[in-house]
Amino acid sequence: MEKKKERKILQVALDVLELERAIEIGKESVEGGADWLEAGTPLIKSEGMNAIRMLKDAFPAVKIVADMKTMDTGAIEVEMAAKSGASVVSILAVADNAVIEEAIKSARKYGVAIMVDIMNAEDPVRRAKELEEMGVDYVCVHAGIDQQMRGMDVLSLLEKVSDAINTPLAVAGGMDAEMASEAVILGAEVIIVGGNITRSANVKESTIKIRESMDLGIAGKEERKRIKRRTLDEQILELFMQVSTPNISDAMHRKGVMRDIKPLFEDIKLVGKAVTVQTFEGDWAKPVEATDVAKEGDVIVVYAGSKDVAPWGELASWSCKQKGIAGIVIDGAVRDVEEIRRLRFPVFAKYVVPNAGEPKGFGELNAEIKCGGQEVKPGDWIIGDDNGVVVVPKEHAYEIARRAKEVWKDEERVREEIKSGKTLSQVLDLYKWEKK
Repeated sequence: MEKKKERKILQVALDVLELERAIEIGKESVEGGADWLEAGTPLIKSEGMNAIRMLKDAFPAVKIVADMKTMDTGAIEVEMAAKSGASVVSILAVADNAVIEEAIKSARKYGVAIMVDIMNAEDPVRRAKELEEMGVDYVCVHAGIDQQMRGMDVLSLLEKVSDAINTPLAVAGGMDAEMASEAVILGAEVIIVGGNITRSANVKESTIKIRESMDLGIAGKEERKRIKRRTLDEQILELFMQVSTPNISDAMHRKGVMRDIKPLFEDIKLVGKAVTVQTFEGDWAKPVEATDVAKEGDVIVVYAGSKDVAPWGELASWSCKQKGIAGIVIDGAVRDVEEIRRLRFPVFAKYVVPNAGEPKGFGELNAEIKCGGQEVKPGDWIIGDDNGVVVVPKEHAYEIARRAKEVWKDEERVREEIKSGKTLSQVLDLYKWEKK
């Protein structure tokens, strides 16, 4: 059965903790074309049913979705949300059938719709069919935030579910303008967008962009295939180029930062995979030989073992720049800094000295080393900027890159609220959330 072609619904998920912020963001979202506003689970847990009441008071003409994530007492939780002003109540598909059936009965009694979220269902397509048989109003195809960070593709799941059922579908999980357009093509009736609107520096503008993308259908299946052909390394590189080392440190819970290693010049950016070098005091053979091993875009990472003798200088930097190597990080010393600065080859080091040693050939390439107090393995991601250097283990690089981008989004939104006249403590409501 062919899906309907009329205007689709844009639902903005207000997954914030502070009710005042939720209302401010909601106002900008509605001005930008949002159809529904969601009292997100964090907001409901923070403010209770009052969050739904206040949103309904602020936006009487807009449908309010209560993302209750109900697992038990289906009837009473739907009743609570409905009496507070919700038009749609979201519960979890992993709940027992009895919970869902009672929720549907309560929804019919109070005149609201039931949306069931199939996140974490063992067999989501089979579960979606069961939910359709039970008579739910919407099935939500959802990749949770932690699943998104690890690369779960919600659009592939949407395509499978859309082929299996005729119940209207909602979709959530990292939706941006491009994904929203593709989700419409794949059959979604409701596009749920959270951080790409609520964490934006300009909420109204971001909402307009997603609304237009949904309405025009600008990114079709062929465009999505082109995007999927990007390698994982290309996606990681793009994300790390967009964020700062403080963003990455926050995403890693303040881990991974190299101690005392600083850039040689300002306005510097370094992103690449590590080629590691273990050398000994005064021996510059292996660091220079690493230039032959490293590929375009790689970063040479050296443990030099000395603060008095430099294993790196201008000529080695020229060699790397000619080959397209991204930069070098040295737990040790460098020299020829004026020439390197003119060259603008990214170099990070602990010390600057005038003297070099001799090429004796001791040491090893592509072994596990320590640099700035951090373990570095070949292939780990190295990110450097004016703040310093962080190392991200290669096995967690995609997840950390995604989480760092979320940190960046949060800061963008907070920055705009500060510019509007609030202090940082007021934006974050620090006094309320201090540990008692």
